[in-house]
This record gives sequence, C-alpha cells and structure tokens, in this order.
Amino acid sequence: MSASFKAFIGAVAGAVTLAACGAGQPSFDSVDITGADFGRELDLTDHTGARRTLADFKGKAVVVFFGYTRCPDVCPTTLAEMKLVRAKLGADGDRLQVLFVTIDPERDTPELLANYVPAFDPSFLGLYGDAEATARTAREFKVFYEKVPGPTPDGYSMDHTAGSYIYDPQGRLRLFAKLGQAPDALAHDIELLLGNAPKRAPSVTSALSGP
Repeated sequence: MSASFKAFIGAVAGAVTLAACGAGQPSFDSVDITGADFGRELDLTDHTGARRTLADFKGKAVVVFFGYTRCPDVCPTTLAEMKLVRAKLGADGDRLQVLFVTIDPERDTPELLANYVPAFDPSFLGLYGDAEATARTAREFKVFYEKVPGPTPDGYSMDHTAGSYIYDPQGRLRLFAKLGQAPDALAHDIELLLGNAPKRAPSVTSALSGP
C-alpha cells in the first residue's frame, strides 16, 4: 500500500468521524455522515448502456461501492456481502440497489462489467465512465484510486478506497460502511433507512472502532 494511499485513508477517516458527531440520530452500526457535502452527484453509464444518476433510484436504499473487476479480494468480498445483506432484508431486498463503480475503465469494459457484477446478484449494476468521468466521480465521493504498476503493462493493480456509501430512499447520503462490516450490521442499518424496525438490536461495537 502506497504512502499516499495511507495518508488519504487517514484523512477520510477523520472527515467521516467528524461528520458522524451529532445528537438525536438513529443508532447505526455504520458511520453516520448525514449532511456530508460530498457524494451528491453521480452521472455514469450502467453495464446495460443506460445513463444513470442517483435520482433514478429514489424510493430505494442505495449502496455505492468503488472498485474494479480484477480486484483480488476487497471487491468480490464486498459484493458477496451485499448479496447476503439483500437476502437478510427479505421482501425489502427489492428496495435495495447496489451500484459498483469501476475505477479501472481502461480494462473494465461494459461487457466485462455485465458478466462480473450481476454474477453476484442480478439486481446489482456496474457503472462506468471514461477517464475524465471516473476522476470527476471519485472526487465527488472523496474516493482515492491509484494505478500500481505490475509485471506487464496490462498487469497493474489499483489501490482504492475500500468502503461503501449508503443512501436513504429520499436520495440523501447517510452512511459510510467500513470494509469488513458484517452483513447483519449492514442489514440493520438499511432496515432503519427504509423505515423498518430492525430485526436485531444494534451492535455494541461502534463502526468507528478500528478493524
């Protein structure tokens, strides 16, 4: 992991911690970033070729995750966990939309995204843009990504922010879920955003604690 990546993660952690402070908020397991001044816009193309913005998903809880299809661990793990979360929501699983935004448009073609993302769940959407749109979206979400050279020109890897942004059905950014957060905890938080009584009590371990 590069020094710049570590520094970025530290800065983001500090920002979301400050945003999470506030009285009278629901008891979330994820970091509460209600009122954050980022993640307000998203304008990309999905793997079916349709233009997508956040407004398209009003009425649903939306999870936005940045990654790439050649990611060896973080990305497939996160998508697999979100499939479990959707199942735990039962009938309300239809009110959850997962969006996977590639930070590697050079290799992640629409065809590749169409094969990769729905393999975890048919409802999940892969989003992409050109290099400029990808950089613009990453800046809007305060997401870091960086190409790490590999043994061949096409064999590079990508360092990137490993966390998920969660929106309520009104389209407001509400939560930041850290990497490795349990599916039960994520389902609990999404149930709260959907206006349901959670099926379990919130975890006593705060999402602000270290991994």
